[in-house]
Amino acid sequence: MPQHVHSLRESYTFCERLARSHYENFPVASLFLPRDKRRYVWSVYAFARVADDFADEGDAPPERRLEQLGTWEKYLDECYAGRASHPIFIALAETVQRFDIPRGLLADLLTAFRMDVSTKRFGCFDDLLSYCRCSANPVGRLVLLIFGGADSRTFGLSDHICTALQLTNFWQDVAVDWRKGRLYIPLEDMTRFGYTEQDLENRLVDGRFRKLMAFEVERTRRLFAEGQPLLREAGSSLRFELKLTWHGGMRILDRIAALDYDVLHTRPALSPGDKLSLLVTSLVHRS
Repeated sequence: MPQHVHSLRESYTFCERLARSHYENFPVASLFLPRDKRRYVWSVYAFARVADDFADEGDAPPERRLEQLGTWEKYLDECYAGRASHPIFIALAETVQRFDIPRGLLADLLTAFRMDVSTKRFGCFDDLLSYCRCSANPVGRLVLLIFGGADSRTFGLSDHICTALQLTNFWQDVAVDWRKGRLYIPLEDMTRFGYTEQDLENRLVDGRFRKLMAFEVERTRRLFAEGQPLLREAGSSLRFELKLTWHGGMRILDRIAALDYDVLHTRPALSPGDKLSLLVTSLVHRS
């Protein structure tokens, strides 16, 4: 960015452009959200998007990526101290002040991005949940703070949904993540079903792998179910988008099952027909 003092309007425009350029990964920025809230969501997204890009910059050595994340956290400190100069943090500063957003939620995201650089395996499911508590759950809490209705109960329901969405993405992208050297299936689960990393390298889909993936999908469904009351309890301005997101995650799990759990040769995704169906379902569904 040019070295000059950015206005608040310029800063939000910068965040909007960044969000729209990654629109396929950002359902919360849809046009179904009230116009007066979108810019605040853009600022939070832009903060996370750039940090994620730092962590996932495959050609850069880990030390360089961690250094960039450290600089990003320094900018976050300046933001909360009222000294923001980067356009993303100028926009973010107004957002965190307006909605009384605790720094810890944003810092947790940076913790998750650092884990992306250093952690390539998870020993048990609790380890994976701990990662989701930093990588996914803060996002839902930030959205609730911006849209209202944030309390201990809605935070808990949101955590279930956000963790389920994160896990769904892991099961959807087992092959993609493996090519990047990452494995999110807990190692204890692989041992339980007798499936090895060498089997994964060989792209072997057999009864062991199908049972393993069915196990992961089923407990992800349970998390979605535990968070489902939020679809009724969330504020009206967020409810429709939340329904789309919840039903979309569940539909991906259905797609995985429909593939007989072979996510190593076909990446499950939503078809245009699925998306239309989700739109209609979210409009008429009561829960």
